[in-house]
Amino acid sequence: MLIYMIRHGQTDWNAEGRLQGQKDIPLNALGRSQATRNGERLREMIGTAEGFTFVASPLSRTRETMERLRAAMGLDPGAYRIDERLKELSFGDWEGHTLSEISRMFPERKRARTREKWSFIPPGEAAESYEILSWRIGAWLQSVDRPTVCISHGGVIRSLFRLIGNLDENDAATAPTPQDRLLKIDTDHSRMEWL
Repeated sequence: MLIYMIRHGQTDWNAEGRLQGQKDIPLNALGRSQATRNGERLREMIGTAEGFTFVASPLSRTRETMERLRAAMGLDPGAYRIDERLKELSFGDWEGHTLSEISRMFPERKRARTREKWSFIPPGEAAESYEILSWRIGAWLQSVDRPTVCISHGGVIRSLFRLIGNLDENDAATAPTPQDRLLKIDTDHSRMEWL
């Protein structure tokens, strides 16, 4: 199965280094141009995407990325599905803060996260670890039954590095997830490649 996984374009919180998690932060100007450029590049690779399904996380930054990407491909911007399972992991009480702010407010918890980033659960109701996120992403992956273009989040991509790429927990949790590139995934051969 072929999946093109694309992280949403940049937001102001990305630029400031703030943990967004499930906060609904819009794209900034750079993020909008990244989304359009990724659509142009995808069109060069797969044309009109015949046979592909398109799906996005429900957050506005992923929906806008998808709509700009589809418009750049010459497709109906709104013709895609939403899947709740594709939301970013929840950083709980840490959402909206930078890591340096967290280091000052919760130095011991920040050190614990650095030691065990994959399994660490931040404080706060409904907060998740990468491990917990990977359970719902694994369930989504099992539901993929045709070539897919997916717009989601950095944590989701890191989960896929673990689930498909077989990276160890630490490498998966710290893997870069650029917003201006496409991740081509061949699930049949466990191959993943940034384009």
